[in-house]
Amino acid sequence: MSSPTRRVSNRIGSISESATLAVDAKAKAMKAAGRPVIGFGAGEPDFPTPSWIVEAAVAAAREARMHRYTPAAGLPELRSAIAEKTLRDSGYSVSASQVLVTNGGKQAVYTAFAALCDPGDEVLVPGPYWTTYPEAVRLAGGVPVGVFAGVASGYKVSVGDLEAAVTPATKVLLWVSPSNPTGSVYSPAETAAIGEWALSRGLWVVTDEIYEHLVYDSAVFTPMVRAVPELADQTLVLNGVAKTYAMTGWRVGWVIGPDDVIKACANYQSHLCSNVANVSQAAALAALSGGLEDVAAMRAAFDRRRRMMVSGLSALPGFEVPVPEGAFYCYPSVTGCFGVPIRGRVVSSSVELAALMLEEVEVAVVPGEAFGPSGYLRWSYALSDADIEEGIGRVGELFGVG
Repeated sequence: MSSPTRRVSNRIGSISESATLAVDAKAKAMKAAGRPVIGFGAGEPDFPTPSWIVEAAVAAAREARMHRYTPAAGLPELRSAIAEKTLRDSGYSVSASQVLVTNGGKQAVYTAFAALCDPGDEVLVPGPYWTTYPEAVRLAGGVPVGVFAGVASGYKVSVGDLEAAVTPATKVLLWVSPSNPTGSVYSPAETAAIGEWALSRGLWVVTDEIYEHLVYDSAVFTPMVRAVPELADQTLVLNGVAKTYAMTGWRVGWVIGPDDVIKACANYQSHLCSNVANVSQAAALAALSGGLEDVAAMRAAFDRRRRMMVSGLSALPGFEVPVPEGAFYCYPSVTGCFGVPIRGRVVSSSVELAALMLEEVEVAVVPGEAFGPSGYLRWSYALSDADIEEGIGRVGELFGVG
């Protein structure tokens, strides 16, 4: 008897569920069932989208032209606004023709790797890394090569780390600063050194700049193309409105790159999804054309919560907490909790510790296994001050603190 036909392709069947979304979904399901779960798992601002952006979308919904197909690469006025925003915020010039508007940042990530990777091409992925990056590389036919940097280096890779990982099959370097999940931010000098190295190696660079406006203390956001202008012809820049403007649900991102690559990406998108929803594009246009006052207010709140979280987590036994300089995550090492009885139970991985916290004190975090090696927990501080205080307090009780 012949074997049954495979119902799901190997390519799709091998994809892991998004760990961050899975934790968030479980926390929300438990809340819906009446349990007082506090979720530190989701990477999205808890603020509403600014009202003036919403009003722009409402007005667009009433425009007849927005009820029809529009260009696959994006509304011309939005592509121009993205080019102008790039000059304003990143300090270098691009043309509207170098911009592709995508259905959120995740589609931008996949599209970039799909455009660059042939089967077997290797992509250097500095870790800890956002859970979607290696999956997107694999879906595009590439091979993700993790390059891990731990607490001692501030979760930042060096030129030496990257050089040690290069093979004849290496084609792309992924670059993310500020980082999800660690909150680390590379200095201008560090960014330039790694950019010069990528240039000397003839590598493409895919740089995700989604957290560009969320930096704290003395940290500065350094665009790779500004640090090393010669890389412009072999760099794809990913960005979007989700984190900066509290617009995660609107699903508008973009890719900036050389004209020939963006044209190829637009051809691909024309078959994949036609165009991004026009009302969402209109909202993004309003966001990028307006001021940054709301962004500054949200950043100030995140900064306050960041300091509160670092202080609270640092008081927990077995936690080593580097101070994040960007995004809205803390990423403590928790290996000091392994092998130690916690309410009569002993854990040996961050998956087990996260499960224990959820079961015992109803606090949801994402274990480090979602982002690379075990031994870490990602805590988002994109939630209210009260929830941060209550959640860390519960974990303190679990460890007998407080």
